[in-house]
Amino acid sequence: MLQIITIPTKSLRERSKEIDRNVLLLSETQAFIDDLIKTMYADDGIGIASPQVGNNIRLVVIGKQAFPKKLKVHTGTIDRTKDLVLVNPTWNRTSKKEEWDEEGCLSVPKIFGKVKRWRDITVEALDRSGQSIAFDATQFFARVIQHEYDHIEGILFIDKAKDLHTVDDLLAEERLRLVEAELKHTLQL
Repeated sequence: MLQIITIPTKSLRERSKEIDRNVLLLSETQAFIDDLIKTMYADDGIGIASPQVGNNIRLVVIGKQAFPKKLKVHTGTIDRTKDLVLVNPTWNRTSKKEEWDEEGCLSVPKIFGKVKRWRDITVEALDRSGQSIAFDATQFFARVIQHEYDHIEGILFIDKAKDLHTVDDLLAEERLRLVEAELKHTLQL
């Protein structure tokens, strides 16, 4: 299992590097992907990005629970019984509709806020075996992908959120003060 890094770790704010297909296929990279998936579930996540464990490469995992009932795949195949690994992903909005919803993050523990995201997107990436995939994502599935994509761009949900709040606990209140200080510092840059 890997250790989740949290704010104010500087590497969370850095844009991640693309992964060469040959590097992706190495046994070390495949083992990293397996460990990333285990870490996501151990911390009750629905998605995770490699920068959240200190590895700034353009790789994210979307938990299979986030899949919608219907999934339109344009290129490649997606096994709905397995977690979705997206390597060097890109996305484009496919509608003008945006929706606000509550988000949290493993790297910003016990802090939540409302974030506006595109409702409908098209995603292109490599899967964990280096094959091209392209598919449509809507609503919650699209939200999770956009959230994890932000991580590989060095963006945290707190940068976009409004109404930040904590769960009821003193440690979370201290974490909220840390988040507010980080946001103030980011705005000064």
